[in-house]
Amino acid sequence: MSRGLCTILVALSVSMPVLASDNIRVTYAGSMGKVMDQELGPAFASQQKGTYQGQGQGAYGMARLLASHKIEADVFVSITPGPMQILKDAGLIETAVPVASTSMVIAYNPKSKYAAQFAEAGTRHDGSWLQVMTTPGLQFGRTDPYLDPKGQNIVFSLLLAEKYYRQPGIAEQIMGSPQNPRQVHLEGGLLTRLESGQIDAAAGYESEVISAGLPYLSFPDQINLSNPQMEQQWYNTVSFTIKDSKGQDKVLHTQPLVYYAAVLKNAPNGVARGQKFVDFMLTPQGQKLFRDSGYSAPKGKGLYQQR
Repeated sequence: MSRGLCTILVALSVSMPVLASDNIRVTYAGSMGKVMDQELGPAFASQQKGTYQGQGQGAYGMARLLASHKIEADVFVSITPGPMQILKDAGLIETAVPVASTSMVIAYNPKSKYAAQFAEAGTRHDGSWLQVMTTPGLQFGRTDPYLDPKGQNIVFSLLLAEKYYRQPGIAEQIMGSPQNPRQVHLEGGLLTRLESGQIDAAAGYESEVISAGLPYLSFPDQINLSNPQMEQQWYNTVSFTIKDSKGQDKVLHTQPLVYYAAVLKNAPNGVARGQKFVDFMLTPQGQKLFRDSGYSAPKGKGLYQQR
């Protein structure tokens, strides 16, 4: 997988010219690469007899590129509300609707010398996986919390695990600093590094890890950020600080692991075409494609809706 933007063009009609209005360009959170580029995109393009183009990378990074007009898309699909707020502030979207959800996990390479330890820890419910993660020599990968919601969410999960299992300080033992350059990788290449054996374990969403066919450690709701009912009284008890692009401190707080989709006002193929793709994701066919790829049903309400 190439660095930077991961662009895949699926052309399903080559026997005759395709009108621009038959095209769809979708920018999405990088963890969605497989379901977007191999399932939803081609299915929609086939139905519409057009073409699909997908761009995937860290959702915050993609949102900032869209907001600064460095790239264009008809539809943006993000995990957590944060990246959508960037587009809302830029005047590029009106609303965003939930289309799927997931939970945080830690995937591991089945050929890693630590695989047996991970497998054993996965059968227990005492937080022993935290001790495995501190094993000297174990290589753990995650994404940049400034660019990618997943990079933020694994930090939150580890901080919550530290509280839940009453092991103070263990999150820092595992991660170092939140933006530790020895652990942080680009979103598009993280699971590729894991599969190739460059790292032993990686932060992931259950949906993408199932799609990749990798073994993983699942966590209770108190840790996996999947339960919106726990947001106010439990998830929000943790926060952390990062440096933004200007070197200024920014305090981050948890957000629900829900995937949202929005049509951009400057959609190159038209707002109506973008809306058709969003609607398709919510059809029984679209939801089945999500489920078959390891995603859970959408949760909660849309963003920025009139009350």
